[in-house]
Amino acid sequence: MLVVQRNGQTTVISGWKAWLMGLGLVLSAIAGFILMAFLFVGIAITIGALLLVIVPAAIALTLVGTVRRRQP
Repeated sequence: MLVVQRNGQTTVISGWKAWLMGLGLVLSAIAGFILMAFLFVGIAITIGALLLVIVPAAIALTLVGTVRRRQP
């Protein structure tokens, strides 16, 4: 049984309509969680890929800078 209050009026929904609305609510919540999981995994992969490129490049530039500084 679902109780919906809208514009000051209370409506009681029961039976197969309540089951159908509940199923729709559960499916939409699952879809939202899946969408958020894909978003977070995508962000994590992007940050990881950037770090795999940026960190070695920064190390290489630092090493080149120290070699160049030592030569007069």
